[in-house]
Amino acid sequence: MNKKVLLSSGLAMMVLAGSAQAIEGSVDVGKHYTNLNVGLGTNSPGLFLNGNWLRSDHDGSLSGLGLGYNIDAGPLRVSPTAKAMYTHPENGKDGFAVAVGAGASYTFSDMFGLYGEYYYAPDAFADRIDSYQQASGGLSFTPISLLNVRVGYQYIELNNKDGRKDNVIADGPYVGASLRF
Repeated sequence: MNKKVLLSSGLAMMVLAGSAQAIEGSVDVGKHYTNLNVGLGTNSPGLFLNGNWLRSDHDGSLSGLGLGYNIDAGPLRVSPTAKAMYTHPENGKDGFAVAVGAGASYTFSDMFGLYGEYYYAPDAFADRIDSYQQASGGLSFTPISLLNVRVGYQYIELNNKDGRKDNVIADGPYVGASLRF
C-alpha cells in the first residue's frame, strides 16, 4: 500500500513539474481590443490546450478554448487546432461557435520568428451567428527563453444573423508579450 502511495505521489509530482514548465500566459493589446491567453503545451511538439478572452472596446467579446497538435519540421511548426468559443457580439445575440484552422510559425534563429494563423466557423458550426473568422500574423522576438514579444496584425469578425450589423472584434496592429514557465 505504501509503495502505491509513494509511486502515485512521485508520478503526480513529475506530471505537475512537467506541466509547470509548459504553461504560457500572454497579453495582446491593439488600438481597440485586448486579448488574454493561457496555454498548456503550446511551445512543445504534440498535443496542447489553450484558452483566451478577447474584448473589443466597441463590438463585443469572445471566450474560447482550443485543442491542437504541434507538428515540427525543422524551424517550421504547424498547429492544426479546433476552438470552441462563446461569442458576445455587441449587435447580435450571444452564442457559440466551433472554429477549425491552423497556426504556423517559422523561427529564423533562437531570437526571431514569423507566425500566422487562420480559423473559420461556418454557419453549420455556429449558433446565433452566420460565421466567425480570425486571421493574424506577425513577427516574434524571444530575448530569453521565458519571454516572447510579438508585433503583428489581427482581424476577427462575427457575421451576425437576422440582418444585424456584423461585429469586427479586432482589426489592426497589436503588440503582445508572453511568459513561459
